[in-house]
Amino acid sequence: MAKVLTSRSENYSQWYQDLVIKADLAENSAVRGCMVIKPYGYAIWEKMQAELDRKFKETGHVNAYFPLFIPKSFFSKEASHVEGFAKECAVVTHYRLKTDEVNGGVIVDPDAKLEEELIIRPTSETIIWNTYRNWIHSYRDLPILINQWANVVRWEMRTRLFLRTAEFLWQEGHTAHETMQEAIEETEKL
Repeated sequence: MAKVLTSRSENYSQWYQDLVIKADLAENSAVRGCMVIKPYGYAIWEKMQAELDRKFKETGHVNAYFPLFIPKSFFSKEASHVEGFAKECAVVTHYRLKTDEVNGGVIVDPDAKLEEELIIRPTSETIIWNTYRNWIHSYRDLPILINQWANVVRWEMRTRLFLRTAEFLWQEGHTAHETMQEAIEETEKL
């Protein structure tokens, strides 16, 4: 735990990191760029999540969960959407490990290569809208008011506890409406 709190005026970024650690909210993980959210920090998340969830449900939203793994072909269709964070994406290429008979430990099984690579969710629009096309058959199926509580993975180069980590907790709303005006009204609701 940080023994001394760096002065905010001296180094704001370090002050923030020291404060989070000294308050026992989180700590850096053994996994580069990831954090462990400690009980006090997670309790704050739970309170924020509960209050937001209550407010979302008051407006008719329901919770759903979509896959963490997104087929690369989905992102290829939306190349311009992904362009801004493509370098931050983690990619799964194999589905199995095996024992390394020579050196001990484990290695990626070369015979377990996936037919299509999977991107670990940097955001979920592509998989969600692929699903919505199965749910929406006419205007009678609208509006769809979905909220998702999830974790997201982005390969961050400079990490900050709670602000920019490789894996983080996330909330995102995904709604579908009959008209643009209804969509605008929905976004301005809260």
